[in-house]
Amino acid sequence: MRVRRGACHGRAPALLLALAVGGAAQGGEAPPLVDFTGTGSDYLVQFLVPGADFLSIHGLTFDRDDHLLVGSVMGQAIYTVDTRSGEATQLVGPPRGCADDLEFGPDGSLVWTSILTGEVFVRRPDGSISVLADNLPGANSVAFRDDGRLFVTQVLWGDALWELDPAGKHPPRRVASDLGGLNGFDFDGAGHLYGPLIYQGVVVRIDVETGAVSTVASGFGLPVAVNFDSRGQLYVADSKLGRIVRVDVTSGEQTLVATVDTAIDNLAFDAHDRLYITNMVDNAVYAVNTRTGATRTVTRSRLSVPGGLDVVTVDGVDQVYLGDLFAFRRIDGDSGAVHVVRRGIRDPMAWPMAVNVQGDLIVTASWFTDAVEVYDRVQDTSRAVYHDLADPVDAVLLANGDVLVAEQGHGRLLRISGAAPGTRTVVAEGLPGLAAMRPAGADAVYVSDVLGGALLRIDLASGARQVVAGGLDHPEGFDVAPDGSIVLAEVGRQRVVRIDPRSGQVEAIARNLALGYPGAKGTPAGYIQTGVGIGAGGDIYVSSDRTTALYKITAQ
Repeated sequence: MRVRRGACHGRAPALLLALAVGGAAQGGEAPPLVDFTGTGSDYLVQFLVPGADFLSIHGLTFDRDDHLLVGSVMGQAIYTVDTRSGEATQLVGPPRGCADDLEFGPDGSLVWTSILTGEVFVRRPDGSISVLADNLPGANSVAFRDDGRLFVTQVLWGDALWELDPAGKHPPRRVASDLGGLNGFDFDGAGHLYGPLIYQGVVVRIDVETGAVSTVASGFGLPVAVNFDSRGQLYVADSKLGRIVRVDVTSGEQTLVATVDTAIDNLAFDAHDRLYITNMVDNAVYAVNTRTGATRTVTRSRLSVPGGLDVVTVDGVDQVYLGDLFAFRRIDGDSGAVHVVRRGIRDPMAWPMAVNVQGDLIVTASWFTDAVEVYDRVQDTSRAVYHDLADPVDAVLLANGDVLVAEQGHGRLLRISGAAPGTRTVVAEGLPGLAAMRPAGADAVYVSDVLGGALLRIDLASGARQVVAGGLDHPEGFDVAPDGSIVLAEVGRQRVVRIDPRSGQVEAIARNLALGYPGAKGTPAGYIQTGVGIGAGGDIYVSSDRTTALYKITAQ
């Protein structure tokens, strides 16, 4: 299992939910109004799916004044959220704000875990930020004991419990390892640690001096977090079953408190024992009434981490298939209605970040899980899943059924033949800036090169490459239009352009779009792919990572 220091990308198994993982807050000021340009006719740019303040939210906590703070892993930011209005204000932005879990210490310092970089950060009361620990791949959950002692866990890309020095003067002390995925944990008033082991489906008590583990309750689908209320009652979030359960820590007896959508990520109580939970698929915060089981939406969006996409037109209506990381979605090109094809945690999937629709089959790629999946959209089944890839940022099916992978981690195009894991052959190398890929006939592919600032055509037999268009600023997703031109997201200039593949001429379609979220340390250069897809009638669809939204661009 390949783990690079300071990076967690591409190592998540099927239990990925253990991540305790647009608006103007993410990119600073709100993007200006779109400037429409074009040759021959103008273009109408609209939001087909409106956005949000976050790129998926995960951990949450309350400060001493009862303000709610939430962390966004992919958005690498921490926000303060008004629990009544849902309005959000960015407290810590990229890249240091990447917070899977976060908690305040007795002195008012805020500590959080950056699972993408394997670091633990602290923000002191004076606003200064520093690194408390690094080289902890999968740094995940964090909690203080009442006496001020600080503990963190590694999950997914590690499996351990550590004690950290809140002052940052002493090295971390490993309390225990190979626990079974200790995720969101909490301490009781006596200083005993309670937490869920996600790989074992149990809640345990751990002695932080000896590392001894004892089971408190079992039978959970996928317990991801626990928290005590002010009366010492323990609450457990079961992400797989979509349940909040109260557990008697003496007898292990369980009481159902609420049933919600699957993919709960974390939970926290405010000063009045009001319970709040996050859901990474819904990009949501919910308030849960622990007496009645009723829930109230504080904030929620229709998309979570919108990335690569492709379009198929059915009965005259475009259907946009979107890799949304924690969900695989289909969006009606007329109404904007969002349908969930695969929901993270509830359904098996490879956590898609890039999408190619080819007939009845869809190929998805995810550098987050180092996996490529071939999905039958008609039969609603998975045909094959290929693992152990190095940051696959995109993939397509070839005419003979082979899968071609843009493997950015090795800077190459990799052909996979046969059933998984398949025979793997290098087609082309020396491509460190791979971002997106589309077929270019039967014997070649187009690829965008983020670092080289070019759109390339690569011959599949020889590996020879041709520059279709150069001088581009951070080109990412693109698609081939019905007339053979190529529509591409040039995110470095926050615009969408049309490229003539014969002459290489580049013409702007729309400018000032909310594209190009800054990448996290150690992740692929394209980070969250800005997806571009074109319907049979020529309508263009573009994902917006800065606003967690989907644009529709129509020629007028």
